Amino acid sequence: MSGREAVTVVLADDHPVVRTGLAALLESVQEEPRVHVVGTASDGKEAVRAAVTLRPQVVVMDIRMPGMNGIEAAREIARAAPAVAVLMLTMVEEDDSVFAAMRAGARGYVLKGAGQDEIVRAIRAVAAGEAIFGPGVARRVLGFLSRPQPVADPCPELTPRERDVLGLIAVGSPNSAVAARLGLSPKTVGNHMSAILTKLGVADRGEAVNWARDAGLG
Repeated sequence: MSGREAVTVVLADDHPVVRTGLAALLESVQEEPRVHVVGTASDGKEAVRAAVTLRPQVVVMDIRMPGMNGIEAAREIARAAPAVAVLMLTMVEEDDSVFAAMRAGARGYVLKGAGQDEIVRAIRAVAAGEAIFGPGVARRVLGFLSRPQPVADPCPELTPRERDVLGLIAVGSPNSAVAARLGLSPKTVGNHMSAILTKLGVADRGEAVNWARDAGLG
């Protein structure tokens, strides 16, 4: 895309006033590259149809629309017209909606109420293949990514009781001590150990202890 070529856009929103106002706002931009609105849509199905038939560089789309919503439409556009970038422009700012839109293939997410410069910058960015978020949304995304992620269970087949037994074995407790600690008979502890060895695919108690320590048990 050269500096003289306008970025072609389809606007999808179920409110006619919003579509008209946004189109006028975007068409008034004088800086290169300009933004040219080539079509509008009032719901998700129309947005998909416009993306396929008009092949704009960007579909600017609300999430909440009748029938097919913006997230469903984004998913269809990603499948049927993958070269068309989707930019969500919406009042919806819940985390679930943000991440659902990203998973559906949207390249950007900006909240309504953003200024002209921010919206135009977002359109140009997604047209150029970038991902972009409005400031409020970006804080949410960064906050989500900075949360400690849950550690995958290395052996989900173990029952809670088997996990208790293995944890105590990993710190060097003999079967008798494990039995006393958990209120079990030594025979029951032995049965649990046999099941643990089978589920972990290890040959003996020593290998089970090494596995447990590597997994952070004990």
